[in-house]
Amino acid sequence: MNLKIIPTYKTYFIFLFFLCLYSTISAQNPKNLNGTQIAFLSDVHLQDLFGTFSDNAYKGIQNPKNGKYVLMRTMASQLHSTRIFNENYFAFIAALEDIAKRKIKYVALPGDYTDDGQPIHVKGLEKILDQYRKKYNIEFFITTGNHDPVGPFAQDSGKEDFLGKDGKSQPIYSKEGLYKPNLTIEQPVVVTADIAKMGYLGITDNLKDFGFYPNKKYKFWATPFSTYTSENYSFEKATQAALLSNRVYNVTPGYEVPDVSYVVEPVEGLWLMAIDGNVYIPKKNDGDPKDPKNYSDASTGYNNVLSNKKHLIKWVEEISAQAKEQGKTLIAFSHFPMIDFNDDASGEIKELLGPNKWQLNRVPVEEVAEVFADAGLKIHFGGHMHINDTGIRTSKKGNTLVNVQTPSLAAYIPAYKLLTIQKDNLVDIQTITIDAVPRYNELFDLYKMEYKFLESQKAKDIWNIDILKTKNYHDFTDFHLKELVRLRFLKDDWPESFKNFILNVSAEDLLTLANTQSDKDFDTIVKNKENFQREWREAQTKSTKLLSDNNLKKEDFNWIGYDLLVDFYRFRSADELALVDVGIARAKQYKVLSQMFFENHKEESSKEKPLQNQMRLFLIIFNKFMHEVAADHFSVDLKTGELKSLK
Repeated sequence: MNLKIIPTYKTYFIFLFFLCLYSTISAQNPKNLNGTQIAFLSDVHLQDLFGTFSDNAYKGIQNPKNGKYVLMRTMASQLHSTRIFNENYFAFIAALEDIAKRKIKYVALPGDYTDDGQPIHVKGLEKILDQYRKKYNIEFFITTGNHDPVGPFAQDSGKEDFLGKDGKSQPIYSKEGLYKPNLTIEQPVVVTADIAKMGYLGITDNLKDFGFYPNKKYKFWATPFSTYTSENYSFEKATQAALLSNRVYNVTPGYEVPDVSYVVEPVEGLWLMAIDGNVYIPKKNDGDPKDPKNYSDASTGYNNVLSNKKHLIKWVEEISAQAKEQGKTLIAFSHFPMIDFNDDASGEIKELLGPNKWQLNRVPVEEVAEVFADAGLKIHFGGHMHINDTGIRTSKKGNTLVNVQTPSLAAYIPAYKLLTIQKDNLVDIQTITIDAVPRYNELFDLYKMEYKFLESQKAKDIWNIDILKTKNYHDFTDFHLKELVRLRFLKDDWPESFKNFILNVSAEDLLTLANTQSDKDFDTIVKNKENFQREWREAQTKSTKLLSDNNLKKEDFNWIGYDLLVDFYRFRSADELALVDVGIARAKQYKVLSQMFFENHKEESSKEKPLQNQMRLFLIIFNKFMHEVAADHFSVDLKTGELKSLK
C-alpha cells in the first residue's frame, strides 16, 4: 500500500479550516446545551401559611398538632375553588426538593405563583426561591399571571374565608369598610395592608432577582422596548432598560400600562423568552388611567394580545429571527395557552353547554397559534387552566408551534414539566407528578374543627370529611376534584335535563341505550322501561354480543353515571395521566360504549331527542380528552415541529 505524505504546512491549513468549520457548527448547535434541563412550575398559587403581617399582630389560628400559628383558608372555600389554597404550600416545597434532587439548575414559573399578588405571599415566595437559589444554585425565571398582578396597579382587597377561631370564617382585608361580617358566624375583620393586591411595581420590585431584572451572570437580557442587540449588549444597558418606566405601552390611547416581558440567556446558547401575556383593557374610555378598578382582568389571555398588545408579536418575531441567525435554542413561556387546551373539543363544548360555560372565553382563537408560529416560536409552555395538555398547530406558511400546558401543583394531577435539550434540535419533555408530599396533612385537625362548626350550624352541602382520610397528596387532589364536581360543577356546568339523567343512570342502562333503535328520547325510555320491553331486550342482546367481540363482560360495567362524569373531569384535567386513577380497563369500557353509541345514533335530531344529542356531544368530548396528542412523555423536533410520544 502506498502512502502519500501531505506536507506539514498543508496539514496546518487543513487543520485550521476544519477547526473554523467546527467552531461555526458548534456556535449554531452549542454542544454544552446537551442535557440542559429546565423545569416549568405553573400556577403554584402560593399562600404563605406561616407568613406574618408587618402592621397587625394577628397571627392566624394555632394548630393543636404542633402549636404553630397558620394563616389558612377554610376547607369549604378550597373545595369550591378550582385550586387548593393551603396544601399546595407543601406541594411547592416538595416540587422544589425534587428539582434539587435531580440537580436541575433552571426553573421557569409561568405565572400565578401567588394567591393574588398580596405582599405577604409575594414576600413568602421571594424567601422560598431565594433559599433554593442559594442552597442549590438554582436560577428562577418568572413571568406574570393574571393573579400576579391582578391589575396593572395596586388595589385594596382581602378574603373573607380564612379559617378562624372555633372553626368560623375569619375575614382579612387591607382597608376598613371593605367587608362587613356577619358577627354571628364570623370573627371581627382583621385589617392589614399586607393582604392588598400588588400591581406591577410591587411584584417586579420584590421578585426582581428572578428574571424580571438583569443579572451580571446572564449572557444576554432584553425587553420588547430595549434597543440594543446581543452583539452590543452590556449589563449597564440592560439595567437601564429594566426600569419599569422604560417598559410601558399604551394598551389603548391614553392608557399606559407596563409590559414586563423579557428574553434571557442564562447559559451560552439558551434563550428563555418570558412573555407577559396580561392585557388590561380599560372598562371606560373616559375613566382615570391610574384607577386600578377601571381595568378589566387579564384572564382572557392571547385573544386580547392580538388586538391590544401587538408590539409583542413584532418582538417575538425579531427575537426568533436573531435566535435562528445566532444558533440559539429559543424556549418561550407565559401564563396563557397559545393553542386550544380542550383537545380541539371546544366546538362541541360550546354546542353542549353554551358559549359562556367552561371558560370558553379563555380558549385562544386559531389566529393566535398562526401568528406566533409564523413569528418563529417553535415551542411554548403555558399554564392558567390547571390542566395537563399538549397542542400542536402548523400555519398556512408551514410553521409549526407546540404548546405545552403545565399542570398546577394546586390541582389534580399535581405535576411540573421537565424539558431536556438533546442533540439534533430535539427536546425531551416529561411530566413529573408530585404524589407524595411531606406535611400535606398537617392542617387536618384544624379542618375537623371547621367541620364541627359547620355541622353545628346545619350548613347546607357540607364538604365530605372523608377527604381527611386520604393517604397522600395525589389522593387529596383527586378527592378535591370529586368534591368540586359534587359541590360546584354539577350545578354550574350542565343542562338540568342532562344532569338529572346522568346522576340516575347505570352503566348497564347506558349500554342498552347506546344500542336501542327506539324513536323515543332516552329519558322517556329509562323512566318507562316497562313500555319498551321489546326494544330494551333487543338492545341488551346486541350490547352483550358487542361486548363479547371486544373481550368485555357486562358484569365489568359496574359503575354509574356519576362515576363517568368524575372520570370525564379527570381526563379533562390530567389527560393521559388520569389513567392511573381511571384504570386502563375502565377507559376501554368508555371507548367501547362510545363506539356503540356513535354507530347507532349518528343522525339524532337534537329537537326530537335532546338527551341523545347531549350524550353524543358528551362522548365526542370525552373521547377527545382521552385520545389526543401525547401529554405525558414526548419529544419535539424544534426544526420540523414533529412530536413523538415516548411512552
